Amino acid sequence: MQDNGAGGRADKKVLNYALRRLLVAIPTLFVIITASFFLMRVAPGGPFDLVPDLDPLLIENLRKAYDLDKPLFEQYANYLGRLAQGDLGPSLVYRDRNVAELIAEGLPVSAQLGLTAIAVGLFFGMLSGIVAALRKNTAADFTVMAIAMTGVAIPTFVTAPLLTLFFGLYLGWLPISGWNGGQFTHIVLPVCALALPSIAGIARITRGSMLESLSAQHVRTARAKGLPESKIIIRHVLRPACMPVVSYLGPAIAGAMTGSVVIETIFGLPGIGRAFVEGALNRDYSLILGIVIVYASLIILLNLLADIIYGYLDPRVRPR
Repeated sequence: MQDNGAGGRADKKVLNYALRRLLVAIPTLFVIITASFFLMRVAPGGPFDLVPDLDPLLIENLRKAYDLDKPLFEQYANYLGRLAQGDLGPSLVYRDRNVAELIAEGLPVSAQLGLTAIAVGLFFGMLSGIVAALRKNTAADFTVMAIAMTGVAIPTFVTAPLLTLFFGLYLGWLPISGWNGGQFTHIVLPVCALALPSIAGIARITRGSMLESLSAQHVRTARAKGLPESKIIIRHVLRPACMPVVSYLGPAIAGAMTGSVVIETIFGLPGIGRAFVEGALNRDYSLILGIVIVYASLIILLNLLADIIYGYLDPRVRPR
């Protein structure tokens, strides 16, 4: 009974902590929305300027229809009012479509691509980091770290075309564009291109945290007691070594789930990353703001989830 009571109190503390963090997140999200709204309006051009030979009277009517003829602060107040009701507004470029519909179409594609890439990056990154730490200052360690540094240094707009050129055009093994319902052959190249930076980053973080854990006092004590090395690694090293990786995964998952602008553009994927690029080029204010809100919300929620998981891994930092 005492254990159940302690567990209930711990769960209540976690819930209170999550609620406090969510309350703090509201003004943060408000600042992000405000900054994005006014920065977009400061940029030159408008959503109807790129349409050739558009009648000035028609442009004026379109601006009235979307309230763009009103003072800037009135537009801002109207947008916040609609947002408070869960309305992200209509798209200014895609006729008869609203922002919520466009995001609902693109987010599943970006989420499937991003989560698959994160899973691949987590598996291979942690495996590589563990091997490098256990084989410190050996050829395996130097090789893993060299590959990791290369993965961090080379951007995705270089690796993605190289993968497309080699595996798609030269060898002809995999398609180089399109989604086709998320079939395996169509997601291999974009997932690999998106996962490479994650593999490199997680490998470096895992290696560093593993080396720190291996040199801890309790690990040396366990070795002095004659415990097998495998049990020491599993029981005393892996758990604390995972904590920096958990912190890294919060923003990494949010960034991957909302779609890589470069990856989705290169491979022609219908995700929200590609929609964000098209919205920016077309000055589609509502679409850009909607995607920014989704991205910021995911960052906040996933960072909160990472903190909670971190607390379960290390009781010393649990919410109080």
